[in-house]
Amino acid sequence: MISLLRKVGIAGSGTAMQQVASTIAQVAPTSLSVLIHGESGTGKELIAKAIHENSSRAERPLITVNCGAIPEGIFESEIFGHEKGAFTGADRQRKGMFELADGGTIFLDEIGEMPLFSQVKILRVLETGEFMRVGGQTPIRTDVRVVAATNRDLASEVQEGNFRQDLFFRLKAITILLPPLRDRPEDIAELAEFFAADFCRRNGRQPLSFSPEALELLEGHYWQGNIRELKNFTESLLIFAQGQRIDGELVRQRLAQDGSSANLPILSAPGGAEDPGISPDLLRQMFFYIQHELAEIRSRVEELGRRQEAAAQEVDLTQMTVEELERDHMREVLAEYGGNRARAAKSLGISERTLYRKIRRYGL
Repeated sequence: MISLLRKVGIAGSGTAMQQVASTIAQVAPTSLSVLIHGESGTGKELIAKAIHENSSRAERPLITVNCGAIPEGIFESEIFGHEKGAFTGADRQRKGMFELADGGTIFLDEIGEMPLFSQVKILRVLETGEFMRVGGQTPIRTDVRVVAATNRDLASEVQEGNFRQDLFFRLKAITILLPPLRDRPEDIAELAEFFAADFCRRNGRQPLSFSPEALELLEGHYWQGNIRELKNFTESLLIFAQGQRIDGELVRQRLAQDGSSANLPILSAPGGAEDPGISPDLLRQMFFYIQHELAEIRSRVEELGRRQEAAAQEVDLTQMTVEELERDHMREVLAEYGGNRARAAKSLGISERTLYRKIRRYGL
């Protein structure tokens, strides 16, 4: 089963990736929607590709949509297409992503970034297989498998009102969890060797190998950017390598030049022998834990600093009039929704007409 991951550029035969491969093998032949959850850089798009290529839709298109990269104002036009004259500048009919993916798979990357008002239309496509172009009057049928991915906690997004509960329930029936690289250090050496072989093949170079010390240093690194960071770092090693072997010194130099302090030394007993009471694997796991905790502490300290700065700038609310309070609250809500007045009005519990009137009144 691991071979189906290697076909799309994924390596790693540890327990976690074996489970991922097993899930893909079971779900790929079906038409079920799939939700892939994992941190940035863990390879979510490659997992979507593996699902598509091991399905009966492999000969049809795989269309990728980065939901966070499309401006909210043109999102539906990009996804569903538009009719000629639907809006200013629509001088011709245009097919959207769902229409282009007919018979194949559409990969909705970072679906947690999708505008709330568009989520209900995605749900409709999932339930009925129909959609309408912007400005259209006739439903269009499509046969598309939806694979979505996110690095957000969608359950929390649902509770905060940022993601539709019905769409979340529809997507999460089949969920693939991609663990961060720091949680599967047993895959790091295999991944580095895989990336090195692939880079050499693509660039017409003789294959290079890693010394045991080089691999140990790679395995002891935190890799906050996950597989993407490891891949880029491995390729940089190949560029600077002398001869046919990557040694520990080169790895150490490149980590230092990258400004990384995430590699910690393995403790040794006097005379250079490892402490027989603590295994290197245990030490490595301890270091991963410490590094993770330090990152969490640093994040919380920065957040505390931001809150203190905001508190220092906060005005005395008891000295403000009701109109001033309402004006400031409206300004904050409009900023929160990126200036989208329809969503802001809904959040405030007032009509759009009332919101427009108050915007003019307060000069917002």
